[in-house]
Amino acid sequence: MLYTRLGNSDLTVSRICMGCMGFGDASTGPHSWTLAEAESRDIIRYGLERGINFYDTAIAYQGGSSERYVGKALREMARREEVVLATKFLPRSDAQIAAGVSAKEAITLSLNQSLRNLGMEYIDLYICHMWDYHTPITEVLVALHEAVKAGKVRAIGISNCFAWQLAKANALAQRENLTPFVSVQSHYNLIMREDERELAGLCAEDNIAMTPYSALASGRLSRPAEAETRRGQEDNYARGKYDKTAAQDQRVIDRVTELAVRHAVSMTEISLAWLLTKVTAPVVGATKKHHIDGAVNALNLVLSADEIRYLEECYLPHSLSGIMAQNRPLTT
Repeated sequence: MLYTRLGNSDLTVSRICMGCMGFGDASTGPHSWTLAEAESRDIIRYGLERGINFYDTAIAYQGGSSERYVGKALREMARREEVVLATKFLPRSDAQIAAGVSAKEAITLSLNQSLRNLGMEYIDLYICHMWDYHTPITEVLVALHEAVKAGKVRAIGISNCFAWQLAKANALAQRENLTPFVSVQSHYNLIMREDERELAGLCAEDNIAMTPYSALASGRLSRPAEAETRRGQEDNYARGKYDKTAAQDQRVIDRVTELAVRHAVSMTEISLAWLLTKVTAPVVGATKKHHIDGAVNALNLVLSADEIRYLEECYLPHSLSGIMAQNRPLTT
């Protein structure tokens, strides 16, 4: 395993982050394919054995049961200071806004619930799950800064935002002497590279860690198209992100397959070896041990400059998808 500093924080993380959306009670959330507690524990244990110390979950995953499973497993299997645990909070709900609940109150409620779910006294990286278009970002930053000062959070990050939003937030944080965002978790992989337009440059300039989700495009970059999975059959959200561009994306996927054969490695290793040249630590979902093996083995695979160009050259621009498309405000 390789380790690195997470942006401008003092957190040292493995270059593979285990995404924990696949863990949780299937009866408490929208996904029927998530792993039960015992199965989740086995995957987390194996991740620790392979050197992964960075784990990402969210209060929204399976009604909080992902946090409960992950927190309990890490408490029992590792010393607290040996792992870096990230979790995420959502913007205020419509009901909270209607009831006059402030951003600070909403974040405090969510943070305290996550701490209870995790069974921990602090969270290493507390992530704003998406930009809140109904709340001034300064209010969010103030609430997070107070959580850092209280010792409940070590560092803060943001997910699903545009480069201008991240730049604005950190400029305000600097001006007001508040805690800045040290990382961004966005939708970035070989078949979704729109963040290279603005976000990647900002992160490189300001040493903000990129920890992208959907690193393998919900499996599309890790297996042949005919090798369908239960998640692939049932995950309408993932299909909404990729089905419309399937034909153009297939050209890239075919090249991943070609290089995997040439190197005698998995498609996962090719896809992540490319991504690891671009970002700090991709968030890689794992529900089987071989998912972890493929991710960790990618660290040892070095693609040539010609191979990187070969993977990249047939990419075509994509429109916004997923949370970024759903959460963007309407304009008149």
